[in-house]
Amino acid sequence: MAQKALGRLFNTSPAADGVYINLREAGGIAFLCFLTGAAGDTYTLVEAKDAAGTGAQNLAVITEYYTNTGNASDAWTRRTQAAAATVVTAAAATQNAAVFEVENTQLSDTYKFVKVTSTGSGTVNAVTRDLMVQRTPANLPAMGA
Repeated sequence: MAQKALGRLFNTSPAADGVYINLREAGGIAFLCFLTGAAGDTYTLVEAKDAAGTGAQNLAVITEYYTNTGNASDAWTRRTQAAAATVVTAAAATQNAAVFEVENTQLSDTYKFVKVTSTGSGTVNAVTRDLMVQRTPANLPAMGA
C-alpha cells in the first residue's frame, strides 16, 4: 500500500493562529487563513529562533498571496504587494480566505520557527511541505518542537 500524503508530502497544524511552527525539516510552509462574513483581517508573519519566541521579529518576505471566498465556489485571485510581514484581506466575501507561502530559505540566519497571527478572529492552518524526512503520520514530530 502506498504511503498517503500526510507525512510524505506535508504535515499540518489546523489550529496554528499564533503558534510557532518549526521549519527545520521542511522546505517551506503554506498558511491557509480564513475569516467568514466579509469582515477582512490582518495576518502577521513572525520568525523566531525557537518555539519560545527567542529573538522574535517580523519577517517581511510576503510579496504575493491568493484570496477567494473559501467555499469552493470561485477560483483563487493572485494579489501582489511590496515585501511585507502582513497580509491584509479586504472586507469582501471574495477575500474570506487567503493563502501565502514562506520558504525556509527566507528565514534569517539561525531562525527556524515562524508563526502567523490574526488580528481579528480569523483561523490559521499551517501546512509544512517538502518534508526532508518522510514518516508515517504517527511518527511525524510535533510541528512546534
